[in-house]
Amino acid sequence: MLIRVLSYNMHRAIGVDRLFRPERIAKVINHHQADIVLLQEVDVGVPRSRKLDLAREMAEAAGYPHFATGLNVKLFRGKYGNATLSKFPITRSRNINLTVGKRKARGCLHTTIEINNSLDFVQNIAVFNLHLGLSSQERVRQVGLLIHSEEFTTLAPDAPCLVGGDLNDWRTRLAPIFTDILNFECASNHSSGYHNPYLTYPSFSPTGGLDKIFYRGPMELIRRKRCWMGITRLASDHLPVIAEFELQAATEKSQQIKIPDENIHFLI
Repeated sequence: MLIRVLSYNMHRAIGVDRLFRPERIAKVINHHQADIVLLQEVDVGVPRSRKLDLAREMAEAAGYPHFATGLNVKLFRGKYGNATLSKFPITRSRNINLTVGKRKARGCLHTTIEINNSLDFVQNIAVFNLHLGLSSQERVRQVGLLIHSEEFTTLAPDAPCLVGGDLNDWRTRLAPIFTDILNFECASNHSSGYHNPYLTYPSFSPTGGLDKIFYRGPMELIRRKRCWMGITRLASDHLPVIAEFELQAATEKSQQIKIPDENIHFLI
């Protein structure tokens, strides 16, 4: 079964022209018709975005019956964080706290999505939607918090899993943790491996490959791309990345994943 995934830092629907235009973000999402959408910098009840619940607004405008939010930053009025939209049922969601010390609050929204179709195909997929910090050391510690969370450590190693979002990883230093240690593959790069990421920031003239999609389990990457249509250069300061997968049927249950402490003890 084919599933399409989009990851997009929507910058609170405030474009590079400094105008609040949520309809532009909705248009980008609608254009690509992804089954699962990972959004970062999503306002809920904040005056700068007309006190709207942008997760709900995007879900309704783009036709997604299911969505979940993980709000990390509490403002004087309102909050903001991450949101995951889905065309399939979200059976579980929890926000994983990735805040390091007294730095800005960060989190990863974990959802379990039940992929199904009319042919009795049913498969649960674990989705981790995250937005990491601006310091390299902070980001490494945040990845450590993620992979030692209950949601991550209880996953079977061959269970379908997606990790995506804005990693703020300018020098692509986090990718080897996922690919070389945790057996993920990268779906947000020009070729196999992780050394040539799609450049997504700033949207009008991108120089940084900050936005990533990693995958693991019975999923075959069919196609991938960076969306650089006219409206995406204006709608947000990031470009979205898109990946399409062939999701295979469920296999027998495996043992829980074992985090190799000898390799990544430095992450916590």
